Amino acid sequence: MFEPKRQSGGVVLCGGKSSRMGQPKHSLPIGDELLLQRVCRILAEIVSPIIVVAAVDQDLPPLPDSIRIVRDEFDSLGPLAGIATGLAALQADCDSAFVTSCDVPLLKPEFVRAIIEKLGSHDVAVPSDGKYDHVLAAAYRTNLGLTARELLTAGQRRPLRLIESSNSLRIPVNDLRQADPNLDSLRNANTQEEYEAILKLL
Repeated sequence: MFEPKRQSGGVVLCGGKSSRMGQPKHSLPIGDELLLQRVCRILAEIVSPIIVVAAVDQDLPPLPDSIRIVRDEFDSLGPLAGIATGLAALQADCDSAFVTSCDVPLLKPEFVRAIIEKLGSHDVAVPSDGKYDHVLAAAYRTNLGLTARELLTAGQRRPLRLIESSNSLRIPVNDLRQADPNLDSLRNANTQEEYEAILKLL
């Protein structure tokens, strides 16, 4: 019996320590909302449901009831641990998910849609500039949550190992400029200077 393809979900990682910013990035004000709220709102235009992966004791700003919050299963093991937790939480609902960090206020819905559409028959679709794979701006099959867990158990903590061990499509970033001409969706607010520069753009 034919089973229709299920809609893609979203995973937002916000459990990092924000050491370079010096304060929690997810609660930085952007206009009349906070950074995590903004990223979730933009992502919700394209995907559903959305999972926010937070640290065990992390305080979060108010979010819509439709946003599901899960706590990181692996303490202080970095973004691969957050990816594992988020994908596992979505597997019952979605075949794939767009995974992002919480510090991309210029994320564009068209960019998210373009990456999901390029996933095709692959396990991962990840933007790449030839030197760097943007693993937190990529689409993943949700069943990779198990693979990510296995990597963590084996002592592998780099998300790149998940890319390398899967049927992955590296998308040249220039191929995404039709959706996002300046590639603003890849622009992070990691430091105070970067945050202030983004505020000026907005």
